[in-house]
Amino acid sequence: MNITYKPIGIIRTPFKSGEGMPIQPTGANGTKGTIELKKEFTDGLLDLIGFSHIILIYHFHESDGFALQTKPFLDDKIHGVFATRAPKRPNPIGMSIVKLTHVKSNILEIENVDMMDGTPLLDIKPFIPAFDEVSSATSGWMTHPEKNLKNFKSDNRFL
Repeated sequence: MNITYKPIGIIRTPFKSGEGMPIQPTGANGTKGTIELKKEFTDGLLDLIGFSHIILIYHFHESDGFALQTKPFLDDKIHGVFATRAPKRPNPIGMSIVKLTHVKSNILEIENVDMMDGTPLLDIKPFIPAFDEVSSATSGWMTHPEKNLKNFKSDNRFL
């Protein structure tokens, strides 16, 4: 089976390189970016502005190859790639929840961006707290996911 996706737009951010980039949207608080949606998809934005946050599904376009085990940014131990959010994956797909601040035609203004400039966007979904928040969720090996996250930046381990 062959599965093919075509980008619906491009994510623009201040990050030209993976090094020094925030590793999650929480660590990118206030960092602004835009989405340049292909004009043919503009009608799909109807009523999106009513949502404060959106989920972006994107392609890690600078990721080459993958490892089934990896040392993530916030731990000193090796973990399986599916227990991390590392970009070097069998299918290099990423997701981030960002703040939506403005929509004008096919341009979306967003905040809390943690992806590289030029990232191909595959899909947009509205963040709906009643659907997406799970009060009983646990974080596996991440015992303190908030620890230093706001100050932690990526290094070159996944470049």
